[in-house]
Amino acid sequence: MNIDLTDSFERIPVRIVAAPVDGARWVAAEVASAIRQRASEGKGLVLGLATGATPRGLYNELVRLHREEGLSFQNVTAFNLDEYYPIERDALQSYARFMRTHLFDRVDIDPARCHIPDGEVAKDQLKPHCRAYEALIEEAGGIDLQILGIGNNGHIGFNEPGSSIHSRTRLVNLDISTRLANAYEFQGVSEVPRLALTMGIATILRARRILLMGWGSQKAPVIQRAVEGPVTESVPASLLQQHDDCTFVVDAAAASELTRIKSPWLTSGEIEWTPKLMRRAVVDMALRLRKPILSLTNNDYNEHGLSDLLVEEGDAYAINLQVFYGLRDSITGWPGGKPGAQLPAHPERAEPFPKRALIFSPHPDDDIISMGGTFQRLHDQGHEVHVAYQTSGNIAVTDEFVTRFLDFAVGFEGLFGGDARPAEAVLRDARAFIAGKRRHQVDTPEIRAIKGLIRRCEARATCRHVGLGDERIHFQNLPFYETGTIEKNPMGEEDVRLTMELLRKIKPHQVYAAGDLADPHGTHRVCLDVVLESLRRIKAEGAEGDEWIAECWLWLYKGAWQEWDIAEIEMAVPMSPDQVRQKRFGIFIHQSQKDTVPFQGADDREFWQRAEDRNGHTADLYAQLGLTRYAAMEAFVRWHF
Repeated sequence: MNIDLTDSFERIPVRIVAAPVDGARWVAAEVASAIRQRASEGKGLVLGLATGATPRGLYNELVRLHREEGLSFQNVTAFNLDEYYPIERDALQSYARFMRTHLFDRVDIDPARCHIPDGEVAKDQLKPHCRAYEALIEEAGGIDLQILGIGNNGHIGFNEPGSSIHSRTRLVNLDISTRLANAYEFQGVSEVPRLALTMGIATILRARRILLMGWGSQKAPVIQRAVEGPVTESVPASLLQQHDDCTFVVDAAAASELTRIKSPWLTSGEIEWTPKLMRRAVVDMALRLRKPILSLTNNDYNEHGLSDLLVEEGDAYAINLQVFYGLRDSITGWPGGKPGAQLPAHPERAEPFPKRALIFSPHPDDDIISMGGTFQRLHDQGHEVHVAYQTSGNIAVTDEFVTRFLDFAVGFEGLFGGDARPAEAVLRDARAFIAGKRRHQVDTPEIRAIKGLIRRCEARATCRHVGLGDERIHFQNLPFYETGTIEKNPMGEEDVRLTMELLRKIKPHQVYAAGDLADPHGTHRVCLDVVLESLRRIKAEGAEGDEWIAECWLWLYKGAWQEWDIAEIEMAVPMSPDQVRQKRFGIFIHQSQKDTVPFQGADDREFWQRAEDRNGHTADLYAQLGLTRYAAMEAFVRWHF
């Protein structure tokens, strides 16, 4: 009898899905099934709900089920996990507003049965309020199904590391890592409340069933610790190992640190050793041992669970050479292909030359931050390079920066149209608005337009720094982004139409797009979805004039938030110290993003520092593995669409 041991390291059941949308649909189906089952019994369902970026897809799918498939919430009583304190119920960042916007106001749930800790309660009434919240849950019969997310430090709800397993609903201090992670919702970490109200861990563990969702590679380390590590209050999510009916639902990126994914040779008796898996195993072993690949021995392989690989491939020397040559061949100073060279293992084709390359930049600075060296090299080597700035990036410009530059008038008349008010009137009203702007107030369309103009000017200056003319610069201003708030709309048909139109106009041989899905705003994810959907449709339609799509290659870079794992990199473009400085100067052109960056997430470094550290680290890893040492490297993975 064959026993499946692939999940043998996991102490909590884990369901791995391809993408967050698949996980959201699965969890929504489970919620819908529970609602309908209880309704068929003439009973109500008590549902525990979470907030933040993770459950948005779930709530969108529940709304769809309500509108298209008749799912009713009339028998549902909802209890939310947490709320900032103090915060007004109608504040943009309040979880009360979040739930109304994403779920409660879009389905037929009774508002009287929607319970959220009150961020406006008087401080001397907090303890009675928390006791009353616990009593409400008990009065409802306890939570039947609890939905959870997970913080980067392992918190569930706002139960930070160190929270007692016996804790109940209470006021808590937010860990600095949580405040930094949530700073993208506010204009900087100083605006994030230091306190919050949260259900306790004991309250959560009393739920009859728990589904925890986790998306993205930034969650992978803590999910591995929660699922495979010891039960400890220092990782609150690990306490869920003690629950009888808890399942983690994670996407492929969030599952990447689980042993069955990261080191499948340790969990399965039979492994199909593909070149990709072999490379991952050998690179991981070499980095753990701090040895160059060509110095690995048979004994190293045996001691690290890779004896089956030795049996299949012969000996360490042959395997080492194969992996080493693969890494060596990923390094190129010719990202557009080297003309006239016959290099079968080169990441890019030599012909055609020159190529038309289209760089999609989600924000007006992602191109220079993420692939500035490659951008410059493509241009210098004679390729026809275009840049498409997908969004205006206007929310990332501070009010102070607007005030500083309100006196400039260039572009104002064209910006506001032929029938617009004079620039002087716009300036006067903009000053008045900023002077009286309330905390968390949404900017007026004119203020957003000014901020967008600032970022467009910076983007143009960057392209000129590289050497591009204005005809190669394209500002898409995709509609999904233009909400005026941090929270963006999903991808829409107009976003895809505009992108397909640009692709058909340029007919690129190469497309570069941001594959960095750790961006806390979610903008990068939507921008990538727009590019992928546009390319897919063009290919599927097979229209006359679209023959170029058959020869179009898509390369994904990662942005300011993370870098590709070295075992995944298919093209690494090295940079000299002078090229690193040139890239830095290009980033400096984006003055509105320098020194203080709104919504920068948990990383308080400036973007130029992140880029240099990340590129330098990639170069160091190649050197550690025995390859040539460069000052820095930009990394890419090819997407086969």
